[in-house]
Amino acid sequence: MLIGRASGLLLHPTSLPNPYGIGDLGPGALEFLDWLAAARQRVWQVLPLGPTDHGDSPYQSPSAFAGNPLLISVDWLAADGLLDPGELEAAVVPATNRVDFAEVRRRKLLLLGIAARRLVTAHGHLTKDFEEFCRQQAAWLDDYAMFMSLRSANSDRAWCDWTNLVDGNFRKLTAAEGTHELESIYRALQFLFFRQWHKLRAEAQQRGILLVGDVPIYVSYDSADVWSHREFFPLDEAGRPTSVAGVPPDYFAATGQLWNNPLYHWDELRRDGYRWWISRMQATLGLVDMVRLDHFRGFEAYWSIPAGELTAVNGQWIPGPGADFLQTLASHLQPSSAAAPLISGLPVIAEDLGMITAPVHELRKQFGLPGMNVLQFILPGEPHEPTPDPQAFDPNSVVYTGTHDNDTTLGWFRTEILPRHDRLERLRRWMPCDESRVSWELLELAWRSASHLAVAPVQDVLGLDTTARMNTPGTFGADYANWQWRLTPGQLTPEAAEKLAEITTATGRA
Repeated sequence: MLIGRASGLLLHPTSLPNPYGIGDLGPGALEFLDWLAAARQRVWQVLPLGPTDHGDSPYQSPSAFAGNPLLISVDWLAADGLLDPGELEAAVVPATNRVDFAEVRRRKLLLLGIAARRLVTAHGHLTKDFEEFCRQQAAWLDDYAMFMSLRSANSDRAWCDWTNLVDGNFRKLTAAEGTHELESIYRALQFLFFRQWHKLRAEAQQRGILLVGDVPIYVSYDSADVWSHREFFPLDEAGRPTSVAGVPPDYFAATGQLWNNPLYHWDELRRDGYRWWISRMQATLGLVDMVRLDHFRGFEAYWSIPAGELTAVNGQWIPGPGADFLQTLASHLQPSSAAAPLISGLPVIAEDLGMITAPVHELRKQFGLPGMNVLQFILPGEPHEPTPDPQAFDPNSVVYTGTHDNDTTLGWFRTEILPRHDRLERLRRWMPCDESRVSWELLELAWRSASHLAVAPVQDVLGLDTTARMNTPGTFGADYANWQWRLTPGQLTPEAAEKLAEITTATGRA
């Protein structure tokens, strides 16, 4: 439950500026924290922090526990003595406002591998910390390192198609000794990620800034989680899913959305005391102060689609774990001490967007979880239907101008509002609709709302158009450039921080 007024910005670390083609946890992140502090913000919200896979989406990862090695700062590796300053030039990518993931991987993974090998083979000042990390995180780290090394040995094919170094159950052969060195490298990269993230989090706490993370409800099929815990997922004898996740047809998608993630065997998870989920949430809350739980709808009831379907039309609603699951989480999870002034109880934001039923709202309210209000969805509303007044929002909620899945506010205004005179007139009930400052108008409307927490994507502070959109759901390919947008050096100015600080102070959120 949110118990105090605050505000913050949404920006994934990959979008931070630096010379290396992709944002990371190093100096650029510290500069962003300083900018947030100057703007009197209390929250930095990020997307899931796990390794990305094909398509580069942070919502599709080979692990629900691991961190993304591409976020490791090579500057900080040099400061730790794991890289020579002269070696950093190899990771430099010509500056643009897009992440070229293929080029970044080609350049940066080479340097990360050098640093990881030095950590593993040399007995330096980090050796004891590395060994202790491996002991403490063994419950997930060993499976992850083995999974990634076996996947590498099998040309990155899905685990159900592995033939090299595995038995008939896709487990590592006892005789497969050749993977030990690679497994150590994967462990080392995780140690370096977590070491840097905890340093960054300490810097955030010193500035009074809370971190909000993101946990997708479903995990990727081709992940260490499914491979090592098959009993918790509906799979056939060949290891392939028998039913997959998605949402049914609605106003926005005539054939629904087919996500193809495996569903859960909730009965098996319940018999095990939901330990896997508890561990997952505890791991995330070891990195952040609060978690946005994606697709909260699926915990009350989820849409089950037979594997092999080409759309989400032929599915059925199946009851989820509901209150039993959330009560178990509540008994194991508490807010961090830094978050105590703003958060009470289960430190979770329920992503309750879309077609939400009364039982879903009741489940959320039963545990005091804040829901989400996205102004782009709510305003200007539909003809002859009442539009919720932001001043009357439930205080225990988070208001967004838009999310990572929305267009920027300026892009939304130009494509969804200006071409429709009726929408423009309805939106004018709430704000002047001056195109030159419409992003700030919507932000100020969010900040003045009754919701205890207000969040805007950084793109809206900068008044950027559709070219700065982070993601367009249901799309892929070069035409959309999903997940690629990033800041350029100096784009976040002191003047923008001062303007945001004024609005934040005036609305009681500083």
